Amino acid sequence: MSRQIGEAVIEAAKLMLVSARTAPKTRGLDDVEVALISDREKIEKLARKMEELATSLEFEFFARDADNVRRSEAVVLIGVKASKPKDLDCGGCGFPGCEEFRKARRGRGKGYSGPSCVFQLMDLGIAVGSAVKTASILNVDNRVMFSAGVAALELGLLENSDIALGIPLSAYGKNIYFDRKPKKS
Repeated sequence: MSRQIGEAVIEAAKLMLVSARTAPKTRGLDDVEVALISDREKIEKLARKMEELATSLEFEFFARDADNVRRSEAVVLIGVKASKPKDLDCGGCGFPGCEEFRKARRGRGKGYSGPSCVFQLMDLGIAVGSAVKTASILNVDNRVMFSAGVAALELGLLENSDIALGIPLSAYGKNIYFDRKPKKS
């Protein structure tokens, strides 16, 4: 990828951060966190963590996704504090109300912990959708990755989030995030 195209991808990533930041939030309460990784060393560190997690979490696709991240010019991270309820007592989390949600023992799954506030998760989805819409408008190839989000959380790249997604970005002649094959061990 030429230097000018790489710089354009990073500028697009910055605009994606703006889109995620300004996306509508439920109840008007903002717990969405955004970050940008464009430093080659940090991208490599994220990819290595994804490969490590492919083994420890037994998710082979994390290794395949790590190859995509390595070939990317930047990675946008979007997370949310899903363990913080929005005080609506809606029951969407599986508990009768927010007070019971707060008292619940949090459990760790394969990558994330729960329970999670359904409104926080909606905010995350809206922010991610707004960000990838911006990438699409700017013709920057991208893919939303659970794997990159989990690795980012493990590395502490988002300070206030307990659920996150990563969006690697590139601009090659062919989109590198599709027609992907599992990584050979």
